[in-house]
Amino acid sequence: MDFLLEPFAAGFTQRGLVAGLLVATMCGTVGVWVVLRSLAFMGDALAHGVIPGIAVAALVGVDLTIGAAIAAALTIGGVSFVSSRARLPEDTGTGLLFAGMLSLGVAIISRSGSFAVDVTAFLFGDVLGVTSSDLILQGVAATIAVLASVLGYRAFLVLSFDERKAQLLGLRPAVARAVLLALIGLVVVTAFRTVGSLLVFGLLVAPAATATLLVRRVPTIMVVSTVLGWAAVVIGLELSYHLDLAGSAAMSGTSVAMFFIVLTGREVADRIRSGRTARAT
Repeated sequence: MDFLLEPFAAGFTQRGLVAGLLVATMCGTVGVWVVLRSLAFMGDALAHGVIPGIAVAALVGVDLTIGAAIAAALTIGGVSFVSSRARLPEDTGTGLLFAGMLSLGVAIISRSGSFAVDVTAFLFGDVLGVTSSDLILQGVAATIAVLASVLGYRAFLVLSFDERKAQLLGLRPAVARAVLLALIGLVVVTAFRTVGSLLVFGLLVAPAATATLLVRRVPTIMVVSTVLGWAAVVIGLELSYHLDLAGSAAMSGTSVAMFFIVLTGREVADRIRSGRTARAT
C-alpha cells in the first residue's frame, strides 16, 4: 500500500490527482458524444486550435484560459462559416482551421523565444503545477459538462444517430450541435493546464472509445468511460512518479493503451468463442 499511496503524499500531487479526476469526468462524459457523433477530428482541431490564443495570452500577460477560450470560439465559428458559406463538407472546414490555427500558433511561438518553458507547460500540461483556482475552474466546468449532457441527452442522442429525425422531432439539431461543440471547447479550454492542449485529445476520445467496446447503452457508456478515465489518471500518476515520466503524457498514454488492451482482449475472446462454436458444430 505504501508503494501505491506514496505518490500522493504531497499536497501538490493531491491537487494534481483531483485535477486529473475532474478532467477525466469532463472527458468521460463529453467524449461519449464525440465518439458517437464522429467528432474526433473536431476535438483534435480544437485541441490544436487553442494554441495561438494561449500563446498570445502568454505574451500580453492575461489569463491563458481567456486566450484559449477566444481561440476555441474562433475555431468553432470558422468551421461553421466555411461549412455553410463555401458549401464544403464539415471535415474540410475542420481541416482548414486545424492547419491554419496550428500554423498561427507555431508562428507566434517561433517569434517569441522568451517563454519556451511556458510553451512546454501549456502544450504538454503540468499536472503537478495545478493551483486551487484551477481546481475551482475545472470543478465548475465538470459540473456544466455533466449537467449539459444530462439535460441535453435526448437531443444529443438523436443527433448522434440521425440528424433528420432530430429535426422532425423538433429537437433543434443546429442548437444541439452548437451546444455540443461548445462543450468540447469547454473541455479543451479548462483541461489544457492539467494535460496540455496536445494531450487532452487522448483523454477525450480513448476512454469513451474503450467503453463502447464493453457496453452498449449510452448512459452506461458514460459511466464506464468516466471510470476508465479515472483509472487512467491514477495509473498515469503512479507511472509518472515511479518511472519519472511526464504526468500528462502518462495519463493520456495510459488511456490509449487501455483501449488497445480491451480491443485485443475482445478479439481473443471472439476467436476462442468462434473456435468453440466450430468444434461444437
